[in-house]
Amino acid sequence: MSNRTPTTTAPAAAEARAVTPGDTTTVIAIGTKKGLWLATSVDRATWTLGGPHFLNLEVPSVAIDTRGGRTRILAGINDWHWGPTVVYSDDLGATWSEPEDGAIKFPEDTGAALERIWHLRPDTAERPGVVWAGCEPISVWKSTDGGEHFELNRGLWDHPHRKDWAPGGGGATAHTVVPHAADDNTVHVAMSTGGVYRSRDGGGTWEPRNKGIAAGFMPDEEPEFGQCVHRITADAGDPERLYAQNHGGVYRTDNGGDQWISIADGLPADFGFVFLSHPRSAGTAWTIPLRGDYERVPVGTRLSAYRTTDAGNTWEEQHAGLPDGEWNSVLRDAAGVDDHDGEVGVYFGTRAGEVFASTDEGATFTAVAERLPDVLSVRAAVVR
Repeated sequence: MSNRTPTTTAPAAAEARAVTPGDTTTVIAIGTKKGLWLATSVDRATWTLGGPHFLNLEVPSVAIDTRGGRTRILAGINDWHWGPTVVYSDDLGATWSEPEDGAIKFPEDTGAALERIWHLRPDTAERPGVVWAGCEPISVWKSTDGGEHFELNRGLWDHPHRKDWAPGGGGATAHTVVPHAADDNTVHVAMSTGGVYRSRDGGGTWEPRNKGIAAGFMPDEEPEFGQCVHRITADAGDPERLYAQNHGGVYRTDNGGDQWISIADGLPADFGFVFLSHPRSAGTAWTIPLRGDYERVPVGTRLSAYRTTDAGNTWEEQHAGLPDGEWNSVLRDAAGVDDHDGEVGVYFGTRAGEVFASTDEGATFTAVAERLPDVLSVRAAVVR
């Protein structure tokens, strides 16, 4: 343990653990500008909200790792005194742990310092213990012990393109890591700005894979790299099929990024940050369009998710239970799906501190939490 003291109160911790052993429980981890909340439910209809944990600390990334019969909640936190790090809890937030020297620390020869942990991604069940992190400055890290210690990926850090990667509006960050479901040598990374990069050798070398993705803010609108890709995700049916929400443009690739095609037709806008894939149904995914790129509010101030069930060929609006007159955006890590055996749940939070949940794959939404701080990250999982 480090000198950092989690600010969870005893009642909040007890409330977060109010789960009967043996129940099938859904947990939502909600990272905000000022702390972390955990919502639990045995029926996904009534929710118990526990927290705050780490009050007044920014929590830009969370993950829930249920592999191996254990539930581990990971949080990338920004402590304004001790610095950014990854903390974890194996008891639904009752206690938190971290390595004494920090989970993520740049080697001295890099001359770099960690600024923010934007993304935490447990790998597949076939790769137990492997957790990925995407960070600012642009870097990718890999853990083999469940997120307790991470090693810098030197292949990406030493890439010759690095000098030309510029910061996006939120900073210079690797914000998405997508490990291949079938090939443990293949990994995709998305960064702002830089675009999509792919490794076929386990992270040893990386190549830009942005053909077809526009960069309207650059003189060459389709450069080899330099795109401001906001999010990528892999399809459940084919790990070589990925979707991308760009800074202007919504895309799909069917060949691991070698060529991207537009799938924006049918959406009210092609700007946004969120892209979610169904965990089991091929061709099913969600995005949340925003009016951009400077306004960044729901189109017509009508907050809606849009779902495709045919890999982006068509889209349907999902608005039931969501507000009109909404002026707040949904950030890239502030959305997730659970892994229920039946209809999966869809969850997201806004910068107004509202968190919405759907138990019928987006057909209807209800509010889980209101008036929280600015929501930065949301993940959900089933705990059995």
